[in-house]
Amino acid sequence: MAPAPATPSHHQVLIVGGGTAGITVAARLRRAGVRDIALLEPSETHWYQPLWTLVGGGQAPLRAALRTEAEVIPPGVRWLRERATAVDPAARTVTTASGRVLSYGKLVLAPGLQLDWDGVPGLAPALGHGGVSSNYRPDLAPLTWDLIRRMRSGTAVFTMPSGPVKCGGAPQKIAYLAADHWRKRGVLGAIRTILVLPEPAMFKVPVFSRALTETARRYGIEVRLSSEMTRLDGAAREAVITDHTTGKDETVRYDLLHAVPPQRAPEWLADGPLADPDSPFGYVKADRETLQHPDFPDVFVLGDAASLPTSKTGAAIRKQAPVVVANLVAGMRGRPATARYDGYTSCPLVTARHKMLLAEFDYDLQPTPSIPFIDTTRERTDMWFLKRYGLPQLYFKGMLKGLA
Repeated sequence: MAPAPATPSHHQVLIVGGGTAGITVAARLRRAGVRDIALLEPSETHWYQPLWTLVGGGQAPLRAALRTEAEVIPPGVRWLRERATAVDPAARTVTTASGRVLSYGKLVLAPGLQLDWDGVPGLAPALGHGGVSSNYRPDLAPLTWDLIRRMRSGTAVFTMPSGPVKCGGAPQKIAYLAADHWRKRGVLGAIRTILVLPEPAMFKVPVFSRALTETARRYGIEVRLSSEMTRLDGAAREAVITDHTTGKDETVRYDLLHAVPPQRAPEWLADGPLADPDSPFGYVKADRETLQHPDFPDVFVLGDAASLPTSKTGAAIRKQAPVVVANLVAGMRGRPATARYDGYTSCPLVTARHKMLLAEFDYDLQPTPSIPFIDTTRERTDMWFLKRYGLPQLYFKGMLKGLA
């Protein structure tokens, strides 16, 4: 006889993902008095990813971005060190890689996204050598800085893929940090710098697009709008850049290439019943204000895995988490979901070694500044110090504790 199926272990709230979104929600739920919380996360390391750009730009050590997962799990939350592989919202269960079945009263999906290194032919085998790096992998961010500081002449290419990516400004920021370093070393004139962006403008919010256009002009950066890298020959050090407006391909020989891979939802979500049919990248369907799944109100989603018309940033999660917690707790008490998320997101745009713009905006792409009396649409040194020192403290001591 076949063994009887294991009885699912049940939790009042099950959170999938122990990154920024999962930990922040767990901490806030504990502060709201929720006792039975399980968090599903296989990794034993926790990264503050916004620092990776500064690591790649030679402005921060990698260790400053790292904590162990055990350090950030809120007290009283049960940590299940496994990976989710399937969700059945009708049965209210999540299956793990070991075959374990977990049932839930409320489900919070915060698994992040996956980097599709194979999405650009030739990129995966070229990574990490031959002048190719990416700050989207922590082990490669120090290599980015090594390549930048050693470069004296040649061609440097910085790419961004089409589709939503986490921290949409990061593909540009490293280009500006590199150019500023080369300017200070007196070699900028000997280096051809190409920035490849898939959108028709530098940034979706016009005031910041104008500022970044001026930044690129100042450094002499050749910007390819409505374009992306579509093929890579690591052995020949050649990248093919396709202009989507004209359909023409341009082959560029590079000495340094900083590549950002296409990004999408984890396969088990993209192929499952919770995916948004209108999302070609498999992100999870969610009400843009309540952050509940429209078809399964006991499921909440936030962070990078959510199919929302806003940028995928930690700042967005900071505003999404209180909404998820308020509406989840209201549901547990039989009350309607009244908390609303307005699409707020923020992108710290580093433009030089000690200069930064702070782009804050909502669903309507309207600037929503949060710091009074300061014009954050202009490059400022104090904003750079905020990014390097203030925001990491806010993250580890505020957000992850459920306090900010």
